[in-house]
Amino acid sequence: MGTWGSGNFDDDTAADHLSTVTGRLVDEIAAAMSGDPVELEPDEYWGVAVPCNLELLHLIGSQRHVGVTLPDPETIAGWKSRFLAVWDEAIDGLAPGPEYRAQRRDVLVRTFDQLAELASSRSS
Repeated sequence: MGTWGSGNFDDDTAADHLSTVTGRLVDEIAAAMSGDPVELEPDEYWGVAVPCNLELLHLIGSQRHVGVTLPDPETIAGWKSRFLAVWDEAIDGLAPGPEYRAQRRDVLVRTFDQLAELASSRSS
């Protein structure tokens, strides 16, 4: 086992664990994105959980620990396009206020974009 520091994430076992945790988040997103679009609607489980998983990946990945698994920026861009298309199609049926609608969409865009930027910086 390799150890390179005294921190909680400074050895091979921790790196393996992070790979498992972040890999699971990525797999869940990929499965949701390839499934029934209804499941991505704003009032459905994956319509809420996908952005949560994206933000968790960003938070974990921003720490620069060894072992973090992130999708490539092109995959994230495809997810963003699919997710926002479903969101845009479904959100008005929930009768949100215009301010909430605009703010929430901005948050969703930022969530995808910040992960794509991080993934791009890690692959360079």
